[in-house]
Amino acid sequence: MERSRSRTPLLLSDLPESTSSNNTESAQLNEHEVRGLSGIQGLKKRGHGTRSWIKIDPLGNTSILELDKATIMRHCSLPGRDLRLLDPLFIYPSTILGRERAIVVSLEQIRCIITADEVILMNSLDGCVVQYKSELCKRLESNKDQSDDLPFEFRALELALELTCLSLDAQVRELQMEIYPVLDELASSINTVNLERVRRLKGHLLALTQRVQKVRDEIEHLMDDDGDMAEMYLTEKKQRSEGYPLSDLCFQSNTSGEETNVSKSAPVSPVRSLSGAHKLQRAFTSFVSSSRNGSLLSSSNFGENIDKLEMLLEAYFVGIDHTLSKLSSLKEYIDDTEDLINFKLGNVQNHLIQFELLLTAATFLATVFAAVTAVFGMNLPSTVFDNPSTFNWVLVFSGVACSMIRASSLDSVTSYRRKLSS
Repeated sequence: MERSRSRTPLLLSDLPESTSSNNTESAQLNEHEVRGLSGIQGLKKRGHGTRSWIKIDPLGNTSILELDKATIMRHCSLPGRDLRLLDPLFIYPSTILGRERAIVVSLEQIRCIITADEVILMNSLDGCVVQYKSELCKRLESNKDQSDDLPFEFRALELALELTCLSLDAQVRELQMEIYPVLDELASSINTVNLERVRRLKGHLLALTQRVQKVRDEIEHLMDDDGDMAEMYLTEKKQRSEGYPLSDLCFQSNTSGEETNVSKSAPVSPVRSLSGAHKLQRAFTSFVSSSRNGSLLSSSNFGENIDKLEMLLEAYFVGIDHTLSKLSSLKEYIDDTEDLINFKLGNVQNHLIQFELLLTAATFLATVFAAVTAVFGMNLPSTVFDNPSTFNWVLVFSGVACSMIRASSLDSVTSYRRKLSS
């Protein structure tokens, strides 16, 4: 009893009076904690809130849906990290992911989920999204009565790649039209305004190059990985899953389970066990052969599908690689212009150095004449002043010495310029 009494917690009335003075501070802290918790709960609610999506079926019909994150994850069998790629609040590089039942596409402003039966597109007023929606519906409606070799998911993916490549190529052409005149003007007249414009355009060029490079790397990564390309063929996987319903699989598993139970419970003679072993071996060989045939059939189908998708990706890989080569040539032109500017600045600097050397030589000559004047201006008794022609000879010798010094300085300047030019 004493131990239980000693372990009971203290009541608020048992606290000393000195702690009552801190009630206001604790209340304020609790208020801040409640506000912080409410803010976190608000963020969680906003994260799990519904958003507007555009659903496009294979016939080109569209509908607006209000779906939350959990519903899309259950419907498309996607993890939460894949849906973060579609969130407009986050900035992620271009990505194409092939999953079990969907393809997650995040190419520039086009962010969507492609399944075998529908395209779930982020509802936005952006021009790329509106163009993708209208163009996809137009193509699906036009090909409704026509037979197309490409399945629905590949047509939706092809349109996303096409619009992305066209958008990036248009941005590159616009940048070329803007940056070439600026570079020519900078090469003719170097000033602060032109340098600032070139610096801004160069930053834009680097950012655009990274975006184009990421799209190119993503397409190249898909082309190099046969497993990822086979995973993206959703129509074939859906048809294969519909061809083997779950009830047949359960029936097969139940019958096999009953056979194993009977074989375990019933007594077996040596002859019976031998025949059972032969039956088991025959069943195993037939199972292995059937599995091999099925694997070969699936691999051949996957190979055909991979060829279709690889040809599709290769066409847009060539286009995006051509766009990247335009950016590379533009960057080389900027580098050549910078080299030309550096040569011009170096030439100006050489002229300044030459002028400085000439000015230094002239200052030295003036200093020599000033020294002669100072010597003859001293009030000291000397026999030099008795002969008036002595001063003339001093001036002649001083002029000859100054002329020799100036000639040597000019020779040094010309030799320095020759070294710089070489």
